[in-house]
Amino acid sequence: MVEKEGYLQKAKIADGGKKLRKNWSTSWIVLSSRKIEFYKESKQQALPNTKTGHKPESVDLCGAHIEWAKEKSSRKNVFQITTASGTEFLLQSDIDFIILDWFHAIKNAIDRLPKDPSTPSRSLELFKIQRSSSTELLSHYDNDIKEQKPEHRKSLMFRLHHSASDTNDKNRVKSRLKKFITRRPSLKTLQEKGLIKDQIFGSHLHTVCERENSTVPRFVKQCIEAVEKRGLDVDGIYRVSGNLATIQKLRFIVNQEEKLNLDDSQWEDIHVVTGALKMFFRELPEPLFPFSFFERFVEAIKKQDNNTRIETMKSLVQKLPPPNRDTMKVLFGHLTKAQFFVRLFN
Repeated sequence: MVEKEGYLQKAKIADGGKKLRKNWSTSWIVLSSRKIEFYKESKQQALPNTKTGHKPESVDLCGAHIEWAKEKSSRKNVFQITTASGTEFLLQSDIDFIILDWFHAIKNAIDRLPKDPSTPSRSLELFKIQRSSSTELLSHYDNDIKEQKPEHRKSLMFRLHHSASDTNDKNRVKSRLKKFITRRPSLKTLQEKGLIKDQIFGSHLHTVCERENSTVPRFVKQCIEAVEKRGLDVDGIYRVSGNLATIQKLRFIVNQEEKLNLDDSQWEDIHVVTGALKMFFRELPEPLFPFSFFERFVEAIKKQDNNTRIETMKSLVQKLPPPNRDTMKVLFGHLTKAQFFVRLFN
């Protein structure tokens, strides 16, 4: 039974564990209870043109793994599916709610499937192969020893003794490394002592707010104050991009928790400030609208009656975690003010 279908960008990056060149193409994706099928066009159009006996490319979801893969592509909204056989696909859409909907639909399909304990993992298969190869090698080695002439046995024994000595040295090194690793302080201990801190960019919103004892990140408030102080009348305030190198420099300073003064001349270009603010929200592991609320917001938007839609949205916003709700209030209030200035000066 088809659970979901539609167009997405697709790239196959591995086949049976063998890496492939990434090549993006548009595909009609059909999700059923245990597999995904890929067509070049919508299924209704593709079926009459499909050659007899030809099957579309498909992915078995049993034992598959799905995860966001921001580092695998420069494109936004990319997630990866890895099958039990080692085949890997990237799926992508520029529209946020579409890709989120697909991600959760596929994840739910995978979670519903039984985990097959009889299927050995690739690491276990590799271990068996290595063990088999080692057994064959040992057998050949034993035969070679038996065929050795008496005059060669002395040198052979010397080599074996030397090899055993090397093994003992390696074991001692392993033992010391193991002691060092077990004695070193845990990440939690280092964080409690303040020696290691999470970065601002790329951290969860609630983590940043909890650390700052606030419900709106300090950096967000600083950026909004700077923009409203000297940038609301600038053309394309959030449309025009700032210098990426300068934005990255600002990002580094914020992550190092150095004292930040956005009135400094190096941040004179207001598009650098707005670019850094956009980057902060773009790098959140979970968006401002949490994944757990996504379906409910989509259903609320679909309501036909305007008053019902507004009341439902208000009710959902009130149920959000305080950091999400309060940050939305500050951010959307700022964007409303920016929109007012755009209309005023145009």
